[in-house]
Amino acid sequence: MQRQIKVIVEKHPDGYVAYPLGIKGVVIGQGDSYKEALEDVQSAISFHVETFGPDALVDSESRIVEVFVAEANMQG
Repeated sequence: MQRQIKVIVEKHPDGYVAYPLGIKGVVIGQGDSYKEALEDVQSAISFHVETFGPDALVDSESRIVEVFVAEANMQG
């Protein structure tokens, strides 16, 4: 069963970091390019699900439908 998982990819001065949404636990990928980070996180997701089973995925009823990026002001 193939399933679509939303992934956030961040560009940093020293490379890219990617992490999936809707996974129980911490899963992160990284790379020197967008493509490398995405491939790394896909591999990490597969390993995570193989290790912890399908329960590592959020159930389909609470699946993330859409993602927004917003900014919040912090005082201090």
